[in-house]
Amino acid sequence: MSEPASISAGIAERYATAIFEIAKENKNLDGLETGVTDLAEALDASADLRDLIHSPLISRADQAAAIGAIAKKMNLDPVLGNALSLMAQKRRLFVVPQLIAALRAALADERGEVTADVASAKALTKAQMEKLSATLGEQVGKTVSINATVDESLIGGLVVKVGSKMIDSSIRSKLNSLQNAMKEVG
Repeated sequence: MSEPASISAGIAERYATAIFEIAKENKNLDGLETGVTDLAEALDASADLRDLIHSPLISRADQAAAIGAIAKKMNLDPVLGNALSLMAQKRRLFVVPQLIAALRAALADERGEVTADVASAKALTKAQMEKLSATLGEQVGKTVSINATVDESLIGGLVVKVGSKMIDSSIRSKLNSLQNAMKEVG
């Protein structure tokens, strides 16, 4: 991870931890989850909102006022809304995408869930995804939800990432290994 990306992730993680702990104390994790989902959808849908959180040309006061109004209009959980206002005052709104990811991870961990990123050469059927989810669930001891993508360059097989673990059973990686072995011999 590059240095600026790791700094952003660290900032987002600290805010996410604080927001999560306060929401947990207030027994409002459901409200937090709804707010995080709504904020993520708004961020995906609105170029103006993305500009607001990333633009260095917008003053702190204007950013704080705008994000406060947006949070109020969206009926975001007060803890999340207040945190966003504080982040605007501290010029930290640029980490909102990482904040959303960190909050989603904390909420999933609280529910005993983990997300597996799965890349395959062809789209997986529902039955294949259910079987893979069950198999991975047995291995990690948690409920596994699958984030599936298609990467035709794999030729066949799967690349599965669960947390810090990665399993690459793709034909592409096997061909690369064979090619490297042949280079060593010749």
